[in-house]
Amino acid sequence: MRIALLLPSAYGMRGDVRATLNLANALAERHEVEVISVRRQKEKPFFPVGPRVVMRSVVDARPGVRHLLPRGQVRTEVALWRVLRGLRCDVLVTTRPGLGVQAARHAPRELLKLAREWARPAVPAPVRRFYPRLDAVVAATEAGQEEWGRLLDDGPAVRFVQDALPGGPWPRSRMDNRIVAAGGRWVAAKGYDRLIRAFAIVADKRPDWQLRLYGGGPEERRLRALAQELDLHNHVYFMGTTPDLAGEFAKASIVANPSRGDDQAMTVLEAMGCGVPVVAYEGARAPAEFVATGYNGVLVPESGADEELFAAALLALIDDERRRRSLAAGALDTATRHAAAEVAGQWEKLIADLR
Repeated sequence: MRIALLLPSAYGMRGDVRATLNLANALAERHEVEVISVRRQKEKPFFPVGPRVVMRSVVDARPGVRHLLPRGQVRTEVALWRVLRGLRCDVLVTTRPGLGVQAARHAPRELLKLAREWARPAVPAPVRRFYPRLDAVVAATEAGQEEWGRLLDDGPAVRFVQDALPGGPWPRSRMDNRIVAAGGRWVAAKGYDRLIRAFAIVADKRPDWQLRLYGGGPEERRLRALAQELDLHNHVYFMGTTPDLAGEFAKASIVANPSRGDDQAMTVLEAMGCGVPVVAYEGARAPAEFVATGYNGVLVPESGADEELFAAALLALIDDERRRRSLAAGALDTATRHAAAEVAGQWEKLIADLR
């Protein structure tokens, strides 16, 4: 079977890119898989791509590449239409509402067209108009499935298939390092500011523990200033970006997810794949769907004192190694259900049901 996966860019450091490339690598074990990146900004993707996956870009935006036409939105859209109309695959999977709309309008009718979705569309009108031409919407969370079902009450079928972890073997935490880790884009919605404030409470009581932050983004300067203001220069470390976040999580004994409303849970799943329990907020949408208090981590209620509660949850795990190790076992069990081969099999079954 020939499967194409369409992304805005396969070269960025985002959870949806990571999940899509994980899926592509797994499907390529049994199928012809092509990843189409609307824009290419770098020589190679940030995340690993297997040798069986074919990479193609619609517009090459790398510095130094000559262009016959000026770069811009109109040029990109015209080039994308041409690519979509010329597709010769059996299945097309899009990964953003805007791309789903373009696929519905321009991809050949005989293709099975699936829209992979994580978040509700910012502009729902085009989705309501054109998504009925698709064969299905595939949500990454059960909450997302419900939301998309309400949005497309008379549209295509809305199914649920979880995100895939990278193919194993996964690195395993020894659970003996005094490290709390967190990873992702440093943007306001991810809540790293309140994690730093919570860790100030932790550092005051357990100064031998440290917080390692992996990622990058527009909030970096503000977050560094906050850590300095709270005198956490020996406790909070800004580690930068890494294509091997799982390897870094395996050095930790706790992973924190301070998101305010994340629609993706790749960092949560990667932590669990390393056997590390996760502390997250109850209102964090996707992370809260995978973290179960007392089984693989701790969900913290959101309130006026949520930073104090988050700090208390971290301290409770820091002070109870036996509980940490018990939660780590549950985390590993959870991760097994998200293994790449398992998730690829769910996609294959979904495709077979729709064809």
